[in-house]
Formats: sequence, structure tokens, C-alpha cells
Amino acid sequence: MAKKPQPPVPFEQSLKELETLVEKMEQGDLSLEDSLAHFERGVQLTRACQQALKAAEQKVETLLKKNGQEAVVPFDSEDT
Repeated sequence: MAKKPQPPVPFEQSLKELETLVEKMEQGDLSLEDSLAHFERGVQLTRACQQALKAAEQKVETLLKKNGQEAVVPFDSEDT
């Protein structure tokens, strides 16, 4: 029987889980099997976060185009 796809996890929740996985792996107390399972889950979470960010970026670009602002300016956090 094929697995049903899991509903998308909110971005913030995915990021928090990813941070927790990294912390556990950095401690070095996991078995090889557990480390591999954590790594696999981390890859899944990373991909989900990347997709969420890409979707948000596309939405922002669409909204800017609708408002007549054709140029998308890169965000520079040092300006704030």
C-alpha cells in the first residue's frame, strides 16, 4: 500500500524541528542508525523550508507586479 503524503508542516515548525535535529546530532550521542534517521528527516525538512520560502518569494513578486512595481529589489539586512 502506498504512503499518503503528509500535509505540509508550517515553516516555523519545520525550522524549529530542524534546529532540534541539528543540536541532537552535534552532541554526538546518537547511534549510527539514529543519526541517519535524523539526517534523512533533516533533508526532508530542509526541502520543505526551501519550497515554502520559494513560494513566499513568488507570491511577493506577484504582489509587486500587481502593484506596478516590476523591479524586485534584493533584501539587504544591513540597511535596517
